Amino acid sequence: MIVGVPTESFQGERRVALIPDVVHTLVDKGVDVLVQTGAGQQAGYSDELYLAKGAQIVSASDLFQQAHTILQVRTYGANPEGKSDLENLRPEQTVIGFTDALDRSDRLSALADCGVTLLSMELMPRITRAQSMDALSSMATIAGYKAVLMAADRLPRIFPLLMTAAGTLAPARVLVIGAGVAGLQAIATAKRLGARVSAYDVRAAVKEQINSLGAEFVELEIDMADSEDAGGYATVQDDAFYERQRNELAKVIAESDVVVTTAAIPGQSAPLLVTKDAVGRMSPGSVIVDLAAERGGNCELTEPGSDVDVQGVTICGPLNVPATVPGHASQMYAHNMTTFLLHLLDDEGQLQLDMEDEITAGTLVAQAGTIIHNRVLQAQGLPGA
Repeated sequence: MIVGVPTESFQGERRVALIPDVVHTLVDKGVDVLVQTGAGQQAGYSDELYLAKGAQIVSASDLFQQAHTILQVRTYGANPEGKSDLENLRPEQTVIGFTDALDRSDRLSALADCGVTLLSMELMPRITRAQSMDALSSMATIAGYKAVLMAADRLPRIFPLLMTAAGTLAPARVLVIGAGVAGLQAIATAKRLGARVSAYDVRAAVKEQINSLGAEFVELEIDMADSEDAGGYATVQDDAFYERQRNELAKVIAESDVVVTTAAIPGQSAPLLVTKDAVGRMSPGSVIVDLAAERGGNCELTEPGSDVDVQGVTICGPLNVPATVPGHASQMYAHNMTTFLLHLLDDEGQLQLDMEDEITAGTLVAQAGTIIHNRVLQAQGLPGA
């Protein structure tokens, strides 16, 4: 089998689907690896490094003509600037990468119409044996870490407690909303920087994880029953619940120097958690970093892709945060991708899609040009397979 790694075309995307260190793993399994010229350059991986590990460096046209399987960070489903993929792809090719499968069904359908088989990295089942393939969690780890650095850079004070000859500097008060992978990493990073950290999540079950990182779990006076689905994600609640939640959170937000929001629900717009009124109660100089900006934002005043100043409070709406740490983000993604690909290969090094396997069935969006994934079909308003 031949796999191809093209250069990512999404604006600002600096990651690459495979790094040189994983190439030999695939080559040892009899897989030929084609890498487009310069594909890894922005992540710090030169063509020479790929060549030294056994990859071939080729042009984009040769890559798409020769490869049986295309490995990407962002497929056309997650890349509105990647329409050229539709012209380059061939029927019976396989494409693996992030697809925005539950949110961008129009581009996903166009991609499937090319006749390809499509596997989505973000639909990886949350089961123990798939943890090493979970690219969504890998990228959330990077995002949670970087969000705190963004906040520290913008906050007009330092994070740790310092006792100096010039007096004592109180620690920054950091509130993290959402204790998934990104939130837990944000908590850990803020603690390492010396801040006083508290965290809130609608799922009471994560209290122990928050406390284990040295943060205080914020308990609101609202009922949190049935707040978590079987996959461990927060469930959608009714409007009355969110109204009570916002009112209670506003009290905690007002006492915080930094708020990092990470709350997301798969296939849904980000829940609104930080209102304009709550922002107005924060002290000038405070900072909000909204990691849900790509899904509309957890903060009412977030402007995706921009920093805004509202009465002295800086609100950051960063997009594609993992791409700002392209070296390590690519390293993690490449290991997830390689582990997944090896899982799909048979003993002869050929792609074998076993629909009895939970991992394969959970990630297979389209086969030979037909969308077959039930959740994706439902997102498009079509009957399930």
